[in-house]
Amino acid sequence: MFNWFKPKVRVRIAPSPTGFLHIGTARTALFNYLFAKHQGGTFILRIEDTDLERSEKRFETDIIQGLQWLGIIWNEGPDKNSGYRQSERLAIYRKYLQQLLTEQKAYYCACAKEELEQERKLQEAQKQPLRYSGKCRDRNIPAEQGHVIRFKIPEQKISFTDMIRGEISFETNLFGDLAIAKNLDTPLYNFAVVIDDQEMKISHVIRGEDHIANTPKQIALQEALGFKIPQYAHLPLILDPDRSKMSKRFSAVSIEEYKKQGYLPEALFNFIALLGWHPQDDQEILSPEKLIKMFDISRVQKAGAVFDMEKLKWMNQRYIQQLSNEELKIRLQPYISDTTKKSPILEKIISLTKERLTLLSEFESINDLFFQLPEYETSLLIWKQTPKENILENLRKNSEFLKNISMQEFNKIGLERTIMPFAETNGRGEVLWPLRVALSGKDKSPGPFEIMDIIGKDETLRRVEIAIKKLEGYH
Repeated sequence: MFNWFKPKVRVRIAPSPTGFLHIGTARTALFNYLFAKHQGGTFILRIEDTDLERSEKRFETDIIQGLQWLGIIWNEGPDKNSGYRQSERLAIYRKYLQQLLTEQKAYYCACAKEELEQERKLQEAQKQPLRYSGKCRDRNIPAEQGHVIRFKIPEQKISFTDMIRGEISFETNLFGDLAIAKNLDTPLYNFAVVIDDQEMKISHVIRGEDHIANTPKQIALQEALGFKIPQYAHLPLILDPDRSKMSKRFSAVSIEEYKKQGYLPEALFNFIALLGWHPQDDQEILSPEKLIKMFDISRVQKAGAVFDMEKLKWMNQRYIQQLSNEELKIRLQPYISDTTKKSPILEKIISLTKERLTLLSEFESINDLFFQLPEYETSLLIWKQTPKENILENLRKNSEFLKNISMQEFNKIGLERTIMPFAETNGRGEVLWPLRVALSGKDKSPGPFEIMDIIGKDETLRRVEIAIKKLEGYH
């Protein structure tokens, strides 16, 4: 009789709280999340905090908050259930360690660190594989004399089919017996992760390619304990633009830092999803719902994924443009001063500059001209080779036009209707360039009509008068 039952997909992200959440961990979490959601499965957050010296609560908090900010939400985890921190599972590890010791599949090793280091250097000098010699394997070292517990790795060929890379094989005699715990109460990574994956019924392990060498060791442990072996998928490394390993110089900063810089979580979510994966139609702007629907792990590439900061900024700009003005105002709150928040012209500025905004943190710096006229060189007022006298005359004429416009007509449409005929007759550059510089104090800014519409009539006339006086004293 055929069994048509398909095991439920259960995947996990298992960060160590020894540092802040960064792009690499976030990408691994996202791929697990998308895979689980696409399959209708379960996504688990597990905290691997057995490294007591380096693990800190603040890092765990940062990891949890960073994933939540990105929108990578788990079904099971330490904030919802007990037993999702390794430090809460020591009795479980002890049980399995004792089982391996009783079955003589593991043993206590009394070799000192200095002895092991000397052995390693000798192997390096002789260009041999770096592995434990097995000196304590059959010595029946008592627990009180042991420095670590080692697993007896059987000499065999271990093969597995990676969902991304295909068939991968290892000869276990290259490893040597594996240290799996310091003692019964202090498990090490390769052992604890095997126990956790079994106990939590993990069906697929999706992680970075730097873990490929750990996989045969973990499979050997799974076989020794009679566990079911999950399916494995190893993601490509994330590379800097020069194709070197990701570094702080370019991209390997914490997720919190991207948040501080003013990236939208949905833009970062979208960008990270395309680090090493792409959909069939090569779309780039994809909502979480679309990504879940389209995610196919077979489309993950084997080669390293290049982190393109310019592409991230472009994507963030696109997502900012998709926000309503009201939503953008809400998103800007952490990035603007109390004075700006209370400004009566804030909504107008948002409407005008939303298309130009790349990062939320840039809002005040690119819009400072609306709140205060920056200092600028008088020479900036001159359009190309136009004589100073012509520029001065055009500014005086514009000042007259502006004084005569009523408050009701002092808006973009009314201003264009008044000024543009003069500009068309006397030259757009000669008329509009000095007017825009007089209003903004910059060589790049929104157009003069947009600026005047926002800052109002009195401030417009004040700034134009400043420019006229600058030119009158300019030689």
